[in-house]
Amino acid sequence: MPDAARPPRHVLILGGTTEARRLAAALVPDPALRVTTSLAGRVAAPRLPAGEVRIGGFGGPEGLARWLREHAVDALIDATHPFAGTISFSAARAAATAHVPLLALRRPGWVPGPGDDWHQVTSLDEAAAALPALGSRIFLTTGRMGLAHFARLTDPWFLVRSVDAPEPPHPPRMEVLLDRGPFTVEGERALLRAHRIDVLVTKDSGAAATAAKLTAAREAGIPVVVVRRPPVPDGVPVAANPEEAVNWLRAATSPLSARPLHTEPIGFPHPLH
Repeated sequence: MPDAARPPRHVLILGGTTEARRLAAALVPDPALRVTTSLAGRVAAPRLPAGEVRIGGFGGPEGLARWLREHAVDALIDATHPFAGTISFSAARAAATAHVPLLALRRPGWVPGPGDDWHQVTSLDEAAAALPALGSRIFLTTGRMGLAHFARLTDPWFLVRSVDAPEPPHPPRMEVLLDRGPFTVEGERALLRAHRIDVLVTKDSGAAATAAKLTAAREAGIPVVVVRRPPVPDGVPVAANPEEAVNWLRAATSPLSARPLHTEPIGFPHPLH
Protein backbone atom coordinates (compact mmCIF):
# COMPACT_ATOMS: atom_id res chain seq x y z
CA MET A 1 0.00 0.00 0.00
CA PRO A 2 1.36 3.47 -0.84
CA ASP A 3 2.21 5.84 2.00
CA ALA A 4 -0.77 8.22 2.33
CA ALA A 5 1.56 11.00 3.51
CA ARG A 6 3.78 10.76 0.44
CA PRO A 7 2.54 12.20 -2.86
CA PRO A 8 2.71 9.92 -5.90
CA ARG A 9 6.09 9.80 -7.61
CA HIS A 10 5.85 11.78 -10.85
CA VAL A 11 7.13 10.03 -13.97
CA LEU A 12 7.49 11.92 -17.25
CA ILE A 13 7.58 9.76 -20.38
CA LEU A 14 8.75 11.35 -23.61
CA GLY A 15 6.53 9.29 -25.86
CA GLY A 16 5.14 8.78 -29.33
CA THR A 17 6.14 5.12 -29.72
CA THR A 18 4.42 1.80 -29.11
CA GLU A 19 6.85 1.14 -26.27
CA ALA A 20 5.93 4.45 -24.62
CA ARG A 21 2.21 3.56 -24.72
CA ARG A 22 2.91 0.10 -23.31
CA LEU A 23 4.99 1.60 -20.53
CA ALA A 24 2.32 4.15 -19.63
CA ALA A 25 -0.32 1.42 -19.58
CA ALA A 26 1.83 -0.62 -17.19
CA LEU A 27 2.53 2.30 -14.83
CA VAL A 28 -0.80 4.16 -14.65
CA PRO A 29 -2.60 1.56 -12.46
CA ASP A 30 0.05 2.01 -9.72
CA PRO A 31 -1.44 4.47 -7.16
CA ALA A 32 2.09 5.35 -6.02
CA LEU A 33 2.85 6.89 -9.42
CA ARG A 34 1.65 9.89 -11.37
CA VAL A 35 2.35 9.30 -15.07
CA THR A 36 2.57 12.05 -17.69
CA THR A 37 3.39 11.35 -21.33
CA SER A 38 4.65 14.17 -23.54
CA LEU A 39 4.00 14.01 -27.29
CA ALA A 40 5.78 16.21 -29.81
CA GLY A 41 2.56 16.98 -31.70
CA ARG A 42 3.94 16.19 -35.16
CA VAL A 43 1.21 13.63 -35.94
CA ALA A 44 -2.25 15.02 -36.60
CA ALA A 45 -4.12 12.23 -34.79
CA PRO A 46 -1.71 10.53 -32.37
CA ARG A 47 -2.55 7.38 -30.48
CA LEU A 48 -2.95 8.66 -26.95
CA PRO A 49 -1.46 6.70 -24.03
CA ALA A 50 -2.99 6.06 -20.63
CA GLY A 51 -2.49 8.69 -17.96
CA GLU A 52 -1.92 12.42 -18.31
CA VAL A 53 -0.86 13.73 -21.71
CA ARG A 54 0.83 16.97 -22.76
CA ILE A 55 1.43 17.89 -26.40
CA GLY A 56 4.11 20.19 -27.75
CA GLY A 57 7.77 21.03 -27.25
CA PHE A 58 9.49 22.26 -24.11
CA GLY A 59 11.71 24.96 -25.61
CA GLY A 60 14.99 23.06 -25.63
CA PRO A 61 16.90 21.49 -22.74
CA GLU A 62 16.53 24.58 -20.56
CA GLY A 63 12.75 24.54 -20.98
CA LEU A 64 12.58 20.83 -20.25
CA ALA A 65 14.73 21.22 -17.12
CA ARG A 66 12.42 23.98 -15.94
CA TRP A 67 9.36 21.78 -16.56
CA LEU A 68 10.95 18.92 -14.60
CA ARG A 69 11.48 21.20 -11.63
CA GLU A 70 8.13 22.98 -11.77
CA HIS A 71 6.19 19.73 -12.01
CA ALA A 72 8.30 17.88 -9.41
CA VAL A 73 9.28 15.07 -11.76
CA ASP A 74 10.98 12.17 -9.98
CA ALA A 75 12.06 10.19 -13.06
CA LEU A 76 12.32 10.87 -16.80
CA ILE A 77 12.03 8.15 -19.43
CA ASP A 78 12.97 8.95 -23.01
CA ALA A 79 10.79 6.56 -25.02
CA THR A 80 10.84 8.60 -28.22
CA HIS A 81 11.57 7.20 -31.67
CA PRO A 82 15.17 5.98 -32.07
CA PHE A 83 15.73 8.75 -34.63
CA ALA A 84 14.35 11.57 -32.49
CA GLY A 85 17.91 12.63 -31.71
CA THR A 86 17.30 16.25 -30.76
CA ILE A 87 14.88 15.50 -27.93
CA SER A 88 17.10 12.69 -26.63
CA PHE A 89 20.09 15.00 -26.18
CA SER A 90 17.83 17.71 -24.77
CA ALA A 91 16.50 15.16 -22.28
CA ALA A 92 20.02 14.16 -21.24
CA ARG A 93 21.07 17.76 -20.68
CA ALA A 94 17.82 18.65 -18.86
CA ALA A 95 17.96 15.60 -16.59
CA ALA A 96 21.54 16.38 -15.62
CA THR A 97 20.63 20.02 -14.94
CA ALA A 98 17.53 19.21 -12.87
CA HIS A 99 19.14 16.20 -11.13
CA VAL A 100 16.41 13.83 -12.30
CA PRO A 101 17.28 10.20 -13.13
CA LEU A 102 16.94 9.46 -16.85
CA LEU A 103 16.43 6.23 -18.76
CA ALA A 104 16.34 5.73 -22.53
CA LEU A 105 13.83 3.12 -23.67
CA ARG A 106 15.06 1.87 -27.05
CA ARG A 107 13.78 -1.14 -28.92
CA PRO A 108 16.65 -3.25 -30.36
CA GLY A 109 17.68 -2.44 -33.91
CA TRP A 110 17.27 -4.71 -36.92
CA VAL A 111 19.99 -7.17 -37.86
CA PRO A 112 20.55 -8.35 -41.46
CA GLY A 113 20.13 -12.06 -42.12
CA PRO A 114 21.02 -14.50 -44.89
CA GLY A 115 19.81 -13.22 -48.25
CA ASP A 116 19.57 -9.59 -47.20
CA ASP A 117 21.20 -7.02 -49.50
CA TRP A 118 21.63 -4.14 -47.07
CA HIS A 119 23.50 -0.90 -47.74
CA GLN A 120 23.96 0.76 -44.36
CA VAL A 121 24.44 4.53 -44.21
CA THR A 122 24.67 7.09 -41.43
CA SER A 123 22.32 9.79 -42.72
CA LEU A 124 19.48 10.54 -45.12
CA ASP A 125 21.92 12.47 -47.31
CA GLU A 126 24.06 9.34 -47.64
CA ALA A 127 20.93 7.34 -48.44
CA ALA A 128 20.01 9.76 -51.22
CA ALA A 129 23.53 9.61 -52.62
CA ALA A 130 23.42 5.80 -52.76
CA LEU A 131 20.16 5.53 -54.70
CA PRO A 132 21.19 6.32 -58.31
CA ALA A 133 23.49 3.28 -58.38
CA LEU A 134 20.88 0.92 -56.93
CA GLY A 135 17.62 1.49 -58.78
CA SER A 136 15.00 3.87 -60.15
CA ARG A 137 11.75 2.96 -58.37
CA ILE A 138 12.20 3.71 -54.70
CA PHE A 139 10.01 2.71 -51.76
CA LEU A 140 10.82 5.45 -49.24
CA THR A 141 9.74 4.67 -45.67
CA THR A 142 11.86 7.15 -43.71
CA GLY A 143 8.97 9.45 -42.75
CA ARG A 144 7.63 12.68 -44.18
CA MET A 145 9.98 14.96 -42.22
CA GLY A 146 13.09 13.95 -44.16
CA LEU A 147 11.89 14.18 -47.76
CA ALA A 148 13.93 17.31 -48.43
CA HIS A 149 17.06 15.15 -48.46
CA PHE A 150 15.75 13.38 -51.59
CA ALA A 151 14.29 16.43 -53.35
CA ARG A 152 17.32 16.86 -55.63
CA LEU A 153 16.82 13.42 -57.17
CA THR A 154 14.81 14.18 -60.30
CA ASP A 155 15.17 10.88 -62.17
CA PRO A 156 14.00 8.18 -59.71
CA TRP A 157 10.32 7.63 -58.95
CA PHE A 158 9.40 7.46 -55.27
CA LEU A 159 6.62 5.73 -53.40
CA VAL A 160 6.48 7.56 -50.05
CA ARG A 161 4.62 5.99 -47.16
CA SER A 162 3.80 8.13 -44.13
CA VAL A 163 1.11 8.61 -41.51
CA ASP A 164 0.39 12.22 -42.52
CA ALA A 165 0.71 13.95 -45.89
CA PRO A 166 4.19 15.36 -46.54
CA GLU A 167 4.92 18.99 -47.39
CA PRO A 168 7.52 20.38 -49.83
CA PRO A 169 10.35 20.15 -50.52
CA HIS A 170 10.14 16.60 -51.74
CA PRO A 171 11.13 14.56 -54.82
CA PRO A 172 9.36 15.77 -57.98
CA ARG A 173 8.36 12.25 -59.10
CA MET A 174 6.49 10.93 -56.10
CA GLU A 175 3.35 9.08 -55.08
CA VAL A 176 2.19 9.26 -51.45
CA LEU A 177 0.69 6.33 -49.59
CA LEU A 178 -0.91 7.37 -46.29
CA ASP A 179 -0.85 4.39 -43.98
CA ARG A 180 0.12 3.34 -40.48
CA GLY A 181 1.55 0.00 -39.33
CA PRO A 182 1.58 -2.74 -38.37
CA PHE A 183 2.11 -4.14 -41.85
CA THR A 184 2.07 -7.76 -43.03
CA VAL A 185 4.60 -9.56 -45.19
CA GLU A 186 1.82 -10.47 -47.64
CA GLY A 187 0.77 -6.84 -47.91
CA GLU A 188 4.34 -5.64 -48.40
CA ARG A 189 4.96 -8.27 -51.10
CA ALA A 190 1.90 -7.07 -52.99
CA LEU A 191 2.94 -3.43 -52.64
CA LEU A 192 6.45 -4.07 -53.99
CA ARG A 193 5.02 -5.97 -56.97
CA ALA A 194 2.27 -3.48 -57.75
CA HIS A 195 4.66 -0.53 -57.84
CA ARG A 196 7.59 -2.42 -59.39
CA ILE A 197 9.86 -1.32 -56.55
CA ASP A 198 13.56 -2.04 -57.02
CA VAL A 199 15.01 -0.27 -53.93
CA LEU A 200 13.75 0.09 -50.37
CA VAL A 201 14.92 2.91 -48.09
CA THR A 202 14.28 2.70 -44.38
CA LYS A 203 15.54 3.88 -41.02
CA ASP A 204 16.63 1.26 -38.50
CA SER A 205 13.61 1.86 -36.28
CA GLY A 206 13.72 -1.72 -35.05
CA ALA A 207 9.95 -2.00 -34.76
CA ALA A 208 8.34 -5.37 -35.41
CA ALA A 209 5.28 -3.53 -36.77
CA THR A 210 7.26 -2.28 -39.76
CA ALA A 211 9.78 -5.13 -40.24
CA ALA A 212 7.63 -6.99 -42.79
CA LYS A 213 8.99 -4.81 -45.60
CA LEU A 214 12.48 -6.18 -44.93
CA THR A 215 11.25 -9.75 -45.36
CA ALA A 216 9.43 -8.85 -48.56
CA ALA A 217 12.51 -7.07 -49.93
CA ARG A 218 14.72 -10.08 -49.10
CA GLU A 219 12.35 -12.45 -50.89
CA ALA A 220 12.25 -10.19 -53.95
CA GLY A 221 16.03 -9.70 -54.03
CA ILE A 222 15.60 -5.95 -53.60
CA PRO A 223 18.48 -3.93 -52.10
CA VAL A 224 17.69 -2.07 -48.89
CA VAL A 225 19.30 1.20 -47.88
CA VAL A 226 19.27 1.23 -44.07
CA VAL A 227 19.94 4.46 -42.18
CA ARG A 228 21.67 3.64 -38.90
CA ARG A 229 20.12 5.12 -35.78
CA PRO A 230 21.96 7.81 -33.79
CA PRO A 231 23.55 6.74 -30.50
CA VAL A 232 21.97 7.29 -27.11
CA PRO A 233 23.77 10.11 -25.26
CA ASP A 234 26.75 8.92 -23.23
CA GLY A 235 26.03 8.15 -19.60
CA VAL A 236 22.32 7.40 -20.10
CA PRO A 237 21.22 3.85 -19.17
CA VAL A 238 19.17 1.98 -21.78
CA ALA A 239 16.24 -0.42 -21.45
CA ALA A 240 15.33 -2.64 -24.38
CA ASN A 241 11.64 -2.99 -23.50
CA PRO A 242 8.97 -1.58 -21.16
CA GLU A 243 9.48 -4.41 -18.66
CA GLU A 244 13.12 -3.41 -18.17
CA ALA A 245 12.02 0.21 -17.86
CA VAL A 246 9.57 -0.68 -15.08
CA ASN A 247 12.32 -2.45 -13.15
CA TRP A 248 14.62 0.56 -13.54
CA LEU A 249 11.86 2.89 -12.41
CA ARG A 250 11.20 0.89 -9.26
CA ALA A 251 14.84 1.32 -8.27
CA ALA A 252 15.03 4.97 -9.35
CA THR A 253 11.97 6.04 -7.37
CA SER A 254 12.33 3.72 -4.39
CA PRO A 255 12.05 5.60 -1.08
CA LEU A 256 14.49 3.09 0.40
CA SER A 257 17.39 4.18 -1.77
CA ALA A 258 18.92 7.49 -2.68
CA ARG A 259 17.83 8.99 -5.97
CA PRO A 260 20.43 7.98 -8.59
CA LEU A 261 22.02 10.94 -10.32
CA HIS A 262 24.29 11.12 -13.35
CA THR A 263 27.77 10.30 -12.09
CA GLU A 264 29.55 10.01 -15.41
CA PRO A 265 29.90 12.63 -18.12
CA ILE A 266 27.12 12.95 -20.66
CA GLY A 267 28.22 13.37 -24.26
CA PHE A 268 26.55 16.00 -26.43
CA PRO A 269 27.09 16.71 -30.12
CA HIS A 270 28.67 20.05 -30.90
CA PRO A 271 26.87 22.16 -31.77
CA LEU A 272 23.65 20.89 -30.19
CA HIS A 273 21.02 20.46 -32.90
